[in-house]
Amino acid sequence: MTLVKERVGHATARRAMIDSQLRVSGVNDPAILAAFASVAREDFVPAGARAIAYMDRAVPLGDGTVLAPALTHGQMLTVAEVSPADHVLVIGQPGTYLAALVAQLGAKVSVAAPDADWGFASPYSLVLIDGAIAVAPPALVAVLADHGRVVTGLVERGVMRLATGRRVLGDLVLTMLAEADFAALPAFAAKKSWSF
Repeated sequence: MTLVKERVGHATARRAMIDSQLRVSGVNDPAILAAFASVAREDFVPAGARAIAYMDRAVPLGDGTVLAPALTHGQMLTVAEVSPADHVLVIGQPGTYLAALVAQLGAKVSVAAPDADWGFASPYSLVLIDGAIAVAPPALVAVLADHGRVVTGLVERGVMRLATGRRVLGDLVLTMLAEADFAALPAFAAKKSWSF
């Protein structure tokens, strides 16, 4: 009986997340909302964090990483305009919740850690980085298809922003869109330099 009660509670929390966090913040695409409704967020956090899986903040995963807020993922998916024709690479720790949402949108999806070899199934039409980067590594451009898209968090002077970009003529140009709640990914930190 407790397990059934817990599932009902999570389903209610999932609906509340969609209605009070996503819809009111501009995430209104029916396909994206249906993906959030069908993916159990509590399955992507440790057992001890299931009660807070649907809060409007990042959920600590206990290993130094966090599950980004649902709104962050909703904003990423809205900007990405994922289609079933897309071949998507999700880079991040953990990345698996975002990948599950992308799969619900019908795209072919692969997941890789920030420090992994991403070229195993490239080229990708879309790369989603589940976290904030300070520097886009050359390997990112190498795995993108021509005119491939990137959606990520971007760290600029300590502020996290949602950013999008495209590969054009062998280069990646990122455009910042708005402040967002991303966790910085240490694998993409800027190199330290001297300044006076």
